[in-house]
Amino acid sequence: MDIIVLKPDAKESHLKHIIKKLEGWGLKANVSKGTERTIIGVIGDTSKITEEEEDSVRAMEGVENVMRILRPYKLASREFKKTDTHINVRGTRIGGKKICVIAGPCAVENKRTLMSIAEKVKKAGASFIRGGAFKPRTSPYSFQGLGEEGLKYLAEARERTGLPVVTELMDPRDLEVVQKYADIIQVGARNMQNFRLLLEIGLSDKPVILKRGLSATIKEWLMAAEYIMSRGNHKVILCERGIRTFETATRNTLDLSAVPVLKQLTHLPVIVDPSHGVGKWNLVSPMAKAAVAAGADGLLIEVHTKPEEALSDGEQSLKPDAFEQLMSELQPIAKAVGREI
Repeated sequence: MDIIVLKPDAKESHLKHIIKKLEGWGLKANVSKGTERTIIGVIGDTSKITEEEEDSVRAMEGVENVMRILRPYKLASREFKKTDTHINVRGTRIGGKKICVIAGPCAVENKRTLMSIAEKVKKAGASFIRGGAFKPRTSPYSFQGLGEEGLKYLAEARERTGLPVVTELMDPRDLEVVQKYADIIQVGARNMQNFRLLLEIGLSDKPVILKRGLSATIKEWLMAAEYIMSRGNHKVILCERGIRTFETATRNTLDLSAVPVLKQLTHLPVIVDPSHGVGKWNLVSPMAKAAVAAGADGLLIEVHTKPEEALSDGEQSLKPDAFEQLMSELQPIAKAVGREI
């Protein structure tokens, strides 16, 4: 017993009675109210519920159906929610017909550079500005980000351009300050299975971009999303950013087959980060086009005015002119698959 579907005429008293019964069994209820139906996602170890107990729920007033979900990721599954989830961020919807493009530098380096990049990606048609204030780096001696100062610069870039802010969170202790400035919280590949971090973000009302781990399977990735959703935050956006394989010609192997696979398995929006996927600026555009053709709901692209001077990931960053050209070239591809940029 993982999902309880209520009748269209079910009353609030019926809902409360069902929730009370579930809590009596040590379970929790996640209520999703649609236009026609209210669905209760049962959270906890439902395997201990006997057939007789399940039948008792099925017989309760207001209950139309009781179902079991075989997949371990319940809230993220298509079985739980048949329709695509759309996430509204300051008036911009992720998951709808329009393909959202998130663009900006890997790291916020200084105010002047960030403002210049923000203005240029806005002009080219980007939907969001991104930049790291807290940077997870392979080497402890590499640039780690500006912290709250960088977040303030991002907030100012939003004021100037109107672009909502996407930035990464690494540590649960920084959640409060990141929430203060960001519109979308990004969980990087290295933290995909940082379960303490995921649970803390699950208590936030901010949308979350959850990047696929370096060697994570799709099932492990969706289970990580389940950690966030189990705490009540259902505004999760999955981001394919390449996985580690034996191939060394590119930084990672960008698994674009994950996009249509996820579209079958989950209702959550799916975006692609071709910059980290290939690690070379001259390969970003063709993979971005392929991602749109594969059905991605958005792109995350690194842009820098002077990549050769970037403190992080300059090799994979597009210059503003190249980004503008890409945005133009994406339009006919999006139209061919019934979308728009």
